[in-house]
Amino acid sequence: MKITILTLFPEMFTGVFGASMIKRAQEIGAVEFQLVDFRDYATNKHRHVDDYAFGGGAGMVLSVEPIHRALLAIEGSDQAMKILLTPQGVPFVQAEANRLAQCEHLLLICGHYEGFDERIRSLVDGEMSIGDYVLTGGELAAMVIADSVVRLLPGVLGSPDSAPHDSFYEGLLEHPQYTRPAEYLGMKVPDVLLGGNHAEIEKWRREQSLKRTVERRPDLLKKPVKKN
Repeated sequence: MKITILTLFPEMFTGVFGASMIKRAQEIGAVEFQLVDFRDYATNKHRHVDDYAFGGGAGMVLSVEPIHRALLAIEGSDQAMKILLTPQGVPFVQAEANRLAQCEHLLLICGHYEGFDERIRSLVDGEMSIGDYVLTGGELAAMVIADSVVRLLPGVLGSPDSAPHDSFYEGLLEHPQYTRPAEYLGMKVPDVLLGGNHAEIEKWRREQSLKRTVERRPDLLKKPVKKN
């Protein structure tokens, strides 16, 4: 898989993409990252990529031309899944991560300043938001989406069974987890997990997932389950 990110701050990605599972994914060839500074495609003297909004208003708006020129210069961008990162986009949930993980080329465009020239929306396939709050730019959102997608790629996680047991994968929160010691400060691991009966363990985990979801995120139970 190839992930291209259009950003004004490519240096922000160095630490995140150089560690943990994302680093491993690159080392095994599961993913290739391309960071594109679309300021390089500005045509004005001072390399400005934003301007004042027609009609007035506070803040600056990202111009359509440098982003369009950057897309034209990126090999394979016409076949890529192009996503604009904006608070106006659809919520990024696990089902979207599953869908994007099937793409051969994912292209994320990071916003900045007050917003986008509306014509930029005609250049993309979709818009996504990672939550109902405001960020300085789309870079953090791009990191979140990249991490969520990359961990689903074959060979990235240590066990192929890890992802399907994560929270949200099947529309439920994950069940409680325990490790050694079996007792600590009077707090004991549930007996069912120590008995070796795998059918009972799976039943218990399912029940706990449902219970935890009802208690903490009952809204999830009202949504249709969608895996891809």
